[in-house]
Amino acid sequence: MSDRWAKTALQAYRWVGLAAYPLIGLYVAARATQGKEQHERRGERYGKSRIKRPDGSLVWVHAVSVGETGAVFEVVRRLRDSGLQVVLTTGTVTSARLAEQRLPQGVIHQYVPLDLKPAVSRFLSHWKPDLAIFAESEIWPMTILELGARRIPQVLINGRMSDRSFKRWKSRLSLAESLFENFSLVAAQSENDAERYRELGARPVAVSGNLKVDVPVPEVKENELADAADAVGSRPVWAAISTHEGEELAAVKTHLALKKTQPNLLTIIVPRHPIRGEQIAGLARQAGLNVTTRTKDRVPAADSDIFVGNTIGEMGLYLRLSPVVFVGRSLGKVKGGQNPLEPAVLNCAILSGPNVQNFADVYGRLTDVNGARIVKTEVELAKAVHYLLHNPRTRRAMSRQAQSVVVDLQGALTDTMSVLDPYVKPLVLHASLTPREDPPTDETFFATGSA
Repeated sequence: MSDRWAKTALQAYRWVGLAAYPLIGLYVAARATQGKEQHERRGERYGKSRIKRPDGSLVWVHAVSVGETGAVFEVVRRLRDSGLQVVLTTGTVTSARLAEQRLPQGVIHQYVPLDLKPAVSRFLSHWKPDLAIFAESEIWPMTILELGARRIPQVLINGRMSDRSFKRWKSRLSLAESLFENFSLVAAQSENDAERYRELGARPVAVSGNLKVDVPVPEVKENELADAADAVGSRPVWAAISTHEGEELAAVKTHLALKKTQPNLLTIIVPRHPIRGEQIAGLARQAGLNVTTRTKDRVPAADSDIFVGNTIGEMGLYLRLSPVVFVGRSLGKVKGGQNPLEPAVLNCAILSGPNVQNFADVYGRLTDVNGARIVKTEVELAKAVHYLLHNPRTRRAMSRQAQSVVVDLQGALTDTMSVLDPYVKPLVLHASLTPREDPPTDETFFATGSA
């Protein structure tokens, strides 16, 4: 693919976006009816905001969904503590709610603008960021090009490049180079990720580790944990977390198989998207099981077979109740994997399907030391859960090994802030010479961006 072809492709992308822009409202409205957009904040998707840009140096940080949002919170906190103004954008309703719960005081949250020139230009003209920081694998052509045209430094942190993405970009190498050359820096999770970014034209590239390892231990309200633990009592418990469609059925089938010998078994299912909670509850009821949900019932009933954790920000509660945990988006047709480090931190024995491409390095380390087990089928899942529930010594050994991996991987936050230093320090110096505004109230920085 020639450079000319790449420029033509990007120009075509720009014009297609412009042509589609008048019709995109139908798409956003449809997503709002499905609960995938906040109706009152749809304007933010077009780059509109009712929030005034604060004075001083401003950093735009973007993290697409819940996992990435949680990973960058401490980076955001340190930027804000250094005197910088920060706008955090996310792309999903669940990540927005998590941000509302946990953002440091004074950080402004907005939904990320659509990757269409009018929306991106309006967003950048309003916020005028001095630095743009993206997390993990966010490559939006129009956003990258518009930032480049305005000479705003762009940094990718916690950079990850899956096998599938690398293969796709490799087949369009000139296009990849035309985009990745706009990054001032890529801070990759692993040397393998770093080498892939280098092959695609990114310069410079550093290895700073995985920020998700350095996130704090998932929090829990002690009174709510006590209530839930009292409700569970001495029952055997396992959990399927971060599940996607198809995996909940596997969890239900596992419960049905194990219930024959463990009639008091409790299975906790925590879907990746809490909005699917009622759908999952209905699936379990159709199988003849008793179901309670976190939003409605708060704690499992004495006769509950399935407890659906359909809430945001309570993973710390579910994991502390479950000595055995299956981590989803990994079994059957579902691919990519989800982060296993939170259950590792909380002394859980970890199970996963084989499709963990997005966390291949972490799972490789875990399985090398028997800190996690890979199950390839629903039958293997049921057998593994049964075995671990009946063998506490093996379970404890797995959890110890998983924790040792976490300890070995820690340090990404320090390394990330270090590689960001050349881009952040000049802004901090400028901010020190500018009077710092009082941080906006909750009502202000979560105000709607509709126009």
